[in-house]
Amino acid sequence: MKEFWDKVVNFFENDTFRKIVLFFAILIIGIIVIKVLLATIRKILGGTKMEKIAQQFLCTILKFVLWLALILILLSQMGFNITGLLTAFSAVILAVGMALQNAIANVANGIIIISSHMFKKGDYIIVNGVEGNITDINFMFTTLITVDNRKVTMPNTSIINNNVTNLGAYPKRRVDFTFSVAYESDVEQVKKIVTDVMKSDGRVYLDPTPFCRLKTLNSSSIDFFSNCWCDNADYWDVYYYVVENVYNEFKRNNISVPFNQIEMRERKDVVKMPVSGKGLPARVEKVRKEEPHHGLLDAFSVSVHKPKKEKAEKAKPTAKSEPKPKKEEKPSKPAKKN
Repeated sequence: MKEFWDKVVNFFENDTFRKIVLFFAILIIGIIVIKVLLATIRKILGGTKMEKIAQQFLCTILKFVLWLALILILLSQMGFNITGLLTAFSAVILAVGMALQNAIANVANGIIIISSHMFKKGDYIIVNGVEGNITDINFMFTTLITVDNRKVTMPNTSIINNNVTNLGAYPKRRVDFTFSVAYESDVEQVKKIVTDVMKSDGRVYLDPTPFCRLKTLNSSSIDFFSNCWCDNADYWDVYYYVVENVYNEFKRNNISVPFNQIEMRERKDVVKMPVSGKGLPARVEKVRKEEPHHGLLDAFSVSVHKPKKEKAEKAKPTAKSEPKPKKEEKPSKPAKKN
């Protein structure tokens, strides 16, 4: 750092007046060129369909590059070795890039999301099991608000690497239903009830016409598939309206919704199981020979079991040392009284 400031002081003290004037001329002209160039690029980008956040990002990068180029030109004018500075700067950029690779990946993916118009603010999307309305998109994260009012912030990398379902991309949306009824139900009557219920809601489009057809023959029921179209904002209102009113109309017209059914039959034939043999044989004990111990097992048995035997012998008293039991003294008889 001291060497740097020494070169700056020597440049202004010892160099000629022409070089000093040239230095400040390059500085002033460079600042003017940077400002004019940035204003022109902002004006050009403003006339395109590019998102504003993408325009700001590109202008920020361009501004950084232009100022860096001006600084390098001024340092070269003062006699610094630009090659060494570029090498050091490249090493710093590489180290920072390695440390912030995840953040850089999010920024790159944010540029892709914004420039490709994958979705926009206010769209209802489903990403990796999370669904909600988009409230904010930036170069690092995308923020969603779920239907139960939870705020979910997702890195842009996770959005790019997963399938994205955009339910708010178009103004219309189809509402799908599946209704199960008993086998004895009248197919045409069921179809008429379902379509009449959908047409009774003014939020449902009549073109395309509401649809209902028999789809599946299940083990316990027959299933009807139906759908209708409505505005995106009316999706859930239409869905609940149709389900509730179809249920009421089924009850009003005595159309039953069956439970799962299992058919059971009584078996009356006699089952004969093949049996072989007359039962379990009597147990015959195997004759086993005792094998002598060898090697470490013998040494272990000597070192472990022998001391216990010696201790037992020491603890046992000898016949000589045993004290003789004392004879019990008989109590003396009392003297007779005359």
